[in-house]
Amino acid sequence: MAFSLPLPRKLASQWKVKIRDRERLEPPHVTIIRAERSWRLNLRTGEFMDVWPEPGEVPEALQKWIFLNWQLLQRAWDAAYPENKVRCSEDPDE
Repeated sequence: MAFSLPLPRKLASQWKVKIRDRERLEPPHVTIIRAERSWRLNLRTGEFMDVWPEPGEVPEALQKWIFLNWQLLQRAWDAAYPENKVRCSEDPDE
């Protein structure tokens, strides 16, 4: 089941932040959506995974909100895809 990050009203009017269904084989990521455009943000590294659309189009306020909720997003990914967790079993911090 997809997970949607609740957003402040001002951001929610134009943006969505989701962990989509059927993404289990990809690196853990969250998808940022505006109209027909989408950006993937890696939940392991915090980096955008694609060069297009331009990551600079994602407002700083939205990026800050995502990083404020980073652990929630990581837990949501791990719950949806336990065979492809954010933290690999080889991670020394685990």
